[in-house]
Amino acid sequence: MKKGLILIVIFLLFLPSSAIFSETKSLKELPPQYRKWLEEEVAYIISPKEKEVFLNLETDRERQIFIEAFWKHRDPDPLTPENEFKKEHYRRLNYVNQWFGREGPGKGWRTDMGRIYILLGQPTQISRFENESEIFPTVVWFYQGMSKLGLPDSFYVTFFKRSGMGEYELYSPIKDGPQSLLIHYQGDATDYQFAYDQLYNINPLVANVSLSLLPDEFGRIVSPSLASEILIKDKIPKAVYEQIEDSYAEKLLAYKDIIEVEYTANYISSDACAQIIKDPSGIYFVHYAIEPKKLNLIQVNDQYRANLEIVGRIIDQNSKIIYQYTRNIPISFNQERLNKIRKKLFSFQDTVPLIEGKYRLDVLVKNTMSKEFTSMEQKLIIPENKTLWMSPLILANRVVTNSKYQGSVKPFLINDTQLLPSPRNDFTNRETLYLFFQISNLPKYLGEKDKLELEYKISRGEKVLIKQKRLLQDSKDPINILEEFSLKGFSPDYYQLEVALLNSSGQKILIRNANFFISNFSQLARPWVLSIPQPATTDPIYLNILGNQWLQKGELAKARTLLSEAHHLNPLSRKFSLDFGKCLFINKEYHKVKEIISPHLQGKGRPDFLLLSGQTCQALGELTQAISFYKEYLTHFGANLNVLNAIGECYYKLGNFKEAIVAWEKSLELNPNQEKIRKLVNSIKQNNEKSA
Repeated sequence: MKKGLILIVIFLLFLPSSAIFSETKSLKELPPQYRKWLEEEVAYIISPKEKEVFLNLETDRERQIFIEAFWKHRDPDPLTPENEFKKEHYRRLNYVNQWFGREGPGKGWRTDMGRIYILLGQPTQISRFENESEIFPTVVWFYQGMSKLGLPDSFYVTFFKRSGMGEYELYSPIKDGPQSLLIHYQGDATDYQFAYDQLYNINPLVANVSLSLLPDEFGRIVSPSLASEILIKDKIPKAVYEQIEDSYAEKLLAYKDIIEVEYTANYISSDACAQIIKDPSGIYFVHYAIEPKKLNLIQVNDQYRANLEIVGRIIDQNSKIIYQYTRNIPISFNQERLNKIRKKLFSFQDTVPLIEGKYRLDVLVKNTMSKEFTSMEQKLIIPENKTLWMSPLILANRVVTNSKYQGSVKPFLINDTQLLPSPRNDFTNRETLYLFFQISNLPKYLGEKDKLELEYKISRGEKVLIKQKRLLQDSKDPINILEEFSLKGFSPDYYQLEVALLNSSGQKILIRNANFFISNFSQLARPWVLSIPQPATTDPIYLNILGNQWLQKGELAKARTLLSEAHHLNPLSRKFSLDFGKCLFINKEYHKVKEIISPHLQGKGRPDFLLLSGQTCQALGELTQAISFYKEYLTHFGANLNVLNAIGECYYKLGNFKEAIVAWEKSLELNPNQEKIRKLVNSIKQNNEKSA
């Protein structure tokens, strides 16, 4: 079987992301080996975000995973077994500890020379002025070809011994000035030209670098260079880690508890967006798109494959997961298909129904074949059905009418129109901007005097380029609005689009904004889209999903209504029956639970209903039958703490203390930290001893 790695690299513009960190630990709280790694080994090359994440990790296992990811994200060639960056970094570290720091109390890595060497490596040229009679010992390092780090292509870094003693210090033209290099300088401390002239007569190179570290400025300035100060104080210290997309560190912290070890070092950045669209059925759906920087395909024989595992979570304001779902999507291409999409972006799109409220959507996308992952997090607001509402604006670069998927639930499909948005809202001035939004929950009766208008404005900065108004004349709910704006003549720049709903007095009662930009490119690479159409909204699966969401929020009455309806429409569904049964159990409708689940105890789905059957029988006082269901559950699914405790409780109530102790002691083996259970067992044993 032939296997190979095909890398489809997709270059994107990245939006800033943020993570909520817990209170950062101090360096003193770290185990010694990790404190040394953070404080000494990578002190100059770790970004502030990476450092903050590392200090928030709680176990040595998490720290080891982070360190692996840290080096992996700096590996210039991941396809080779050796990490060239890591090897070179430790060579530099060993070098400075061997050759620098001999004239001071600290190790070489602590010196200014050591720090610059670790950051920039071996200079292209070194000039030493250490035995001059008129200037303090000075060493000038020249670097060339450093533009790859975002630095000037060529520049100098100067070190000197202040007052002729101690370690070499980093020289600053602004902070130190040329006079600090002269041993016998007697002039005005602020007269840079006089000091420069003295230095120039002694050594022209030292004189030039005393005012500027940039060759382009030599001979053109008469005072210390501000650009040089920015170079040594800001650009050089940040050069190494600013080349790294350190967002992986936030994602590692956010998903460390739910993602396998082999994935954690392989985070891929992505762009993403999520929008809310109300279906004619009245259900609100979250439509989202994730576009990762790259998608790795594994060659297996003549096919190129990936397997996406999607884990989505809807989390409310109390940090409670009200809905979680998993999708598994295999991808397989032949060579011809691969050639067509190789240079395109990849966009995974999906949609999820959601009840009213404020939430955060977390989506984790894992490629189980290449062991890589990406993610998105976005806040969502689903309005109450009685609230007048304008949806967030969706900006699409293309639309497809008469979609063959009409009637299905599909991402960014509205009735028969398929929208093709980009998470970056990027366009060219050859394209048309398609604007889609909805207005929901308008008053049912609007008279002539209640006429509403929509106002559209496209602005660049303070300048309004387009301003239009249209009457809102539609009685449907929701009202779907699709507008077109030609971008011909728009220059490359950032723009803002505003939509306002105006009342009869011209007052803005609803406003939505969206930013977009016009690219310098005449054509943008648009993605190939992967999305799976789902059943129409008439399918009871949506009633079941929404019912479970209400159940998780503690809204029992709303949950019962929806779960009951889903079960009524498909009583043979094991999932619908089980979910409705759980809702009834919480509502203490125990006889109704037995009625709902009893048909499923006769077939293949029996194991799924054993736990609920045991709980229901126990609640009804049918203890012997409850024990029977519980034991059958353990036979199918293995040891379970709560089930063992329930068996013990049933036996205890039946007066069979011996069997109660057997069940509880097995429970204590699984978790010894159950003081109430332990005290109860000891109490029964003591009573038995007294009786004996």
